[in-house]
Amino acid sequence: MEKTIAGKSITVNEEGYLTDFSQWDKTVGETLAAEAEITLTPRHWEVIKYLQDEHKNQVALSIRRIGKSGLVDIKEFYQLFPVAPLKTATKIAGIPKPASCI
Repeated sequence: MEKTIAGKSITVNEEGYLTDFSQWDKTVGETLAAEAEITLTPRHWEVIKYLQDEHKNQVALSIRRIGKSGLVDIKEFYQLFPVAPLKTATKIAGIPKPASCI
């Protein structure tokens, strides 16, 4: 299904996750963050880059893995993305919802 994000026509699934990562850019990420009522800081961008890198390396993402990453602990991850942190962060990052999320 098509959705207009940051003035671009983006393909998303029924939950609003991008289905084609090549359509993602920082403006799309910022728009998705604004929809989640999150203002992205440099710290958010570090976590988003980490999530994207892990996705490209086909690593299964989970809250536990992120907490053990050395980049961010679970408490800070929840502060950065307060509502459904992993679902919200991966959506903003333009990658599929992790299998560990319901």
